[in-house]
Amino acid sequence: MPNIIDLFAGAGGLSLGAARAGFDISAAIELDPFAIETHSKNFPGSAHSREDVSRLSGKKLLEIAGLKKGELDGLIGGPPCQGFSSIGQKRADDTRNDLFVHFFRLVNETRPKFFLAENVPGILNERYDDFREGAFDLVRKNYVLLDPIRVKASDYGAPTIRTRIFFIGYDPRRIAELTKEDFAASAGTESIVVRTALEGLLIDIEPNWISEESGWRPIAKTGESEFFDHVTNNIPKNIGDPRSLERYFEGREVSGCMGTRHSLEVEERYKALAYGQQDKISKAIKLNPEGYCPTLRAGTGSDKGSYQAVRPIHPARPRVITPREAARLQGFPDWFVFHSTKWHSFRQIGNSVSPIVSERLIRVLANSLLG
Repeated sequence: MPNIIDLFAGAGGLSLGAARAGFDISAAIELDPFAIETHSKNFPGSAHSREDVSRLSGKKLLEIAGLKKGELDGLIGGPPCQGFSSIGQKRADDTRNDLFVHFFRLVNETRPKFFLAENVPGILNERYDDFREGAFDLVRKNYVLLDPIRVKASDYGAPTIRTRIFFIGYDPRRIAELTKEDFAASAGTESIVVRTALEGLLIDIEPNWISEESGWRPIAKTGESEFFDHVTNNIPKNIGDPRSLERYFEGREVSGCMGTRHSLEVEERYKALAYGQQDKISKAIKLNPEGYCPTLRAGTGSDKGSYQAVRPIHPARPRVITPREAARLQGFPDWFVFHSTKWHSFRQIGNSVSPIVSERLIRVLANSLLG
């Protein structure tokens, strides 16, 4: 089975897509202790290591994965993007930007057959032209670099308009020729709106369901489609938390159905909103059941003040969505588990690539491997 290492792995949106595309996730590198805990639960067969990528050598990375130089098929990852985001100060000197360069340094040091790096559209701003080119210069000698690929998740079958940029490169001696067009969305891709995405999940959520255990709730039968096959099935070998899989398949229970306490005043404001309208005070947007979910935000970590991201409002009830609903809207399967708290769950989901998107892109690379 071909192998992949996931840098800045987070909860595992890229990892799950890669596993579904036929890869073994040999190792996952993540500095955040809560994210790597979640990744470890869902990918128990992978090696996990809390590492500062800026201090990680290619030799050490391969050792963690149990691989020798030349044995790595793919290096994937989503370097922290806050420094490039259109939300915030967009500072060219943000130290987090350096991690983008370190990703390409590690490509050069490990020499995988291909690489895939994900980031926000802001990274294409002209103020970062020299920065990007400097990173690419580290790998130009050995890799064909495709033009940046702009991906809107809803075009690929996910129920969110989240848009990200993917940088893909490959070794032409070990990968069949590829073009940017090979990664385009298929014309016949099913369009999944919010109403469809939330099908079967409990609508009436009690505000006192705030513990991990109280967030486990039964799920109703869903329809049959490619989207729901991704939501309910399609579990790669050695992937998934055994306890969560048992509760899901034997008891039809899902985790993350945790409530949020709203005052009566807030509930009345939320009830009065039209679909797609933003609450003036909380800035939360009421989801349109016949539309797509806007980009889910992650909020900030403890190093940046622990600010909670604004969560969308459920289309049928005067409350913000649950972590499980957020996971559905991001394209994660019901058996995938996140952190035991709402705050970290939403951070992990908001920081993740939709596994529906990552599977589609990485499958192209899987089908292009030579030997």
